[in-house]
Amino acid sequence: MFITHLKEDIQTIRHKDPAARSLWEVLTCYPGLHALFFHRIAHALWMNNLRWLARFVSHVSRFLTGIEIHPGATMGRRVFIDHGMGIVIGETAEIGDDCTIYQGVTLGGTSLTRGTKRHPTLEAGVVIGAGAKVLGSFTVGAGAKIGSNAVVVKPVPAGATAIGNPAHLIDSQPTQLHEFSAYGVNAADDDPIVQTLKRVIEHLERSDATARELRDQLAKAGIDCGKSIEHSQDIEQLRHLLDR
Repeated sequence: MFITHLKEDIQTIRHKDPAARSLWEVLTCYPGLHALFFHRIAHALWMNNLRWLARFVSHVSRFLTGIEIHPGATMGRRVFIDHGMGIVIGETAEIGDDCTIYQGVTLGGTSLTRGTKRHPTLEAGVVIGAGAKVLGSFTVGAGAKIGSNAVVVKPVPAGATAIGNPAHLIDSQPTQLHEFSAYGVNAADDDPIVQTLKRVIEHLERSDATARELRDQLAKAGIDCGKSIEHSQDIEQLRHLLDR
């Protein structure tokens, strides 16, 4: 099982990190890989009630990698720890499959009650940005993203993005009011983007009217100003976008 997990971890690094140039480089130069390998050994010892030995293996791993993972923490498969220095993962933390954790992250607790769930649970595919702090016994939903240096103390829904200190959710998914494509805009009339496009159209129309008036006056004075630059084609394209 250790070998199977090691192979998956190596494949994950080579897939997710463009800096990984060879199998040998990954095996010898990636502390995140080493930390996961040691953790699986320490966790197996912990689950077999060899608690001191498990903590000692974890301590050695921390010394070698700069990554501190309590042997009681649960790690899923294909977890990617990038850079890793300064990561701290508490005893009751649970990390799902295919999660990504960057340097300086803390998965910590806010309770000192022995024997209780004190640390967060990350569901599958969660990404935790560098320096983020996720503190408490709540769940970060599948596919959620935590921004760099965010401080999260409440649950994060699946697929959401949390940023800031204290962390707040931002809308990372397109809505009906902001659904853009290479061909058009699908939005309500009171949407800020639509209002901006309308103002641009009005400005271009006024500009063209002023240019035509000036050209006519110059023509009456016998001055040929040549072909004027108008925006009729641009206006037509913008109106087409609004009508989609």
